[in-house]
Amino acid sequence: MAGALKESVIAQLADQVESAQREARAIAKLTDQWPDLTVADGYAVQAELRRRYLADGQRLVGWKAGLTSRAKMKQMGVDQPCIGFLTDAMARPESSAISTADLVHPRVECEVAFVTAKDLQGPGCTAEMVLEATDYVLPAVEIIDSRYAAFKFDLASVIADNCSSARFVGGGRARYASELDLRNLGVVMEKNGEIVAVAAAAAVLGHPAEAVAMLVNVLAEQGERLPAGSFVMSGGITEAIPVQPGDSVIARFQELGSVSMRFVQ
Repeated sequence: MAGALKESVIAQLADQVESAQREARAIAKLTDQWPDLTVADGYAVQAELRRRYLADGQRLVGWKAGLTSRAKMKQMGVDQPCIGFLTDAMARPESSAISTADLVHPRVECEVAFVTAKDLQGPGCTAEMVLEATDYVLPAVEIIDSRYAAFKFDLASVIADNCSSARFVGGGRARYASELDLRNLGVVMEKNGEIVAVAAAAAVLGHPAEAVAMLVNVLAEQGERLPAGSFVMSGGITEAIPVQPGDSVIARFQELGSVSMRFVQ
């Protein structure tokens, strides 16, 4: 997946996104400046961001699939999913207090996380191959954070912003995927004691493993594979719910337990 923009322009755009992420400030979406920005260009910017963060000492722990539910695609006005990388600096402990001071538009969504036991390589990766290569699954909540003004973006711009990756929390109890009906797995999200979202994991491309397969195939387009031991967020089952300091969130997953956190300044 080769982008059309010159390396100097990719670096310039990465500068903009990196500073917005590090300084927690909103910027105009990249296509306002570069209307012809393609999906491939967006992934080139994302790859440059990853190179910088890893060079800065962060460790790559896995990947995330984004915009994988029809509700989320409709909410954000895009027509296909995307992927982003996860580093150890994004992880937060279960039941912890998560600061919003270094975030722009924090929102939470429930996801099924996969931990792989074998390498996965595309193209042609399928959900069946993902399940066969999975060590276990566990419940998770992703705190996403678009750095674009008013949380408005297009596909190329959100990919360049690492698919809105910000923080993630795993919890509950690990289970073998073969023990569960992942497609029909029910999830309830509560904020401050009130139910704000209810859905089944089939909202994620029909089955969460399909989202992981999509991710592996996108990686293949970039000449990469998903190594064994990867932590993969399979995408939001519900629409993303805004949070602010003082909010407490708990996500309850059928058969997998719950994940909780609270938000502070």
